[in-house]
Amino acid sequence: MMRIVFFLSLTLLLSSCGDDFVYESNMPVEGGVWDNKKVANFEFDIQDTVSLHDFFIDVRNGEQYEFSNLYVFIEMEFPNGKLAVDTLECPMADAQGNWYGKSGLGDLYDNRIIYKSRKQFPLSGHYKVSIHQAMRVNPVEGIYDVGFRLAKSK
Repeated sequence: MMRIVFFLSLTLLLSSCGDDFVYESNMPVEGGVWDNKKVANFEFDIQDTVSLHDFFIDVRNGEQYEFSNLYVFIEMEFPNGKLAVDTLECPMADAQGNWYGKSGLGDLYDNRIIYKSRKQFPLSGHYKVSIHQAMRVNPVEGIYDVGFRLAKSK
């Protein structure tokens, strides 16, 4: 029994070493209906201004989501109070309606979309990221979670 516990612990430890994430958080979307006034807010501290980082947006959608993409506005507030605003298109399905996301539970699909690649933070300190949907239809149905992930570039 001790050997089994040891090998399971070792496997878990080794499998977690390959992922160099710095920050990750998700916001559930109540009832799977995302109104453009409902903002997903994320806050984190950065001390490393030398390493390169990758920024990701995580979206969990259901099969009832009726679009092949999702547009979002992303605001990043820097420690000095300056604000950067971007619009990002998140591809969700191909032209035939096949979902890109990895299948999760039941009819849910997990999508990880690259937002910025190999970027350095200009300042150390406290950062804030806000994400809200920017679709022409409001609210959108079939979005269950929105997240932000920050990882060191490989």
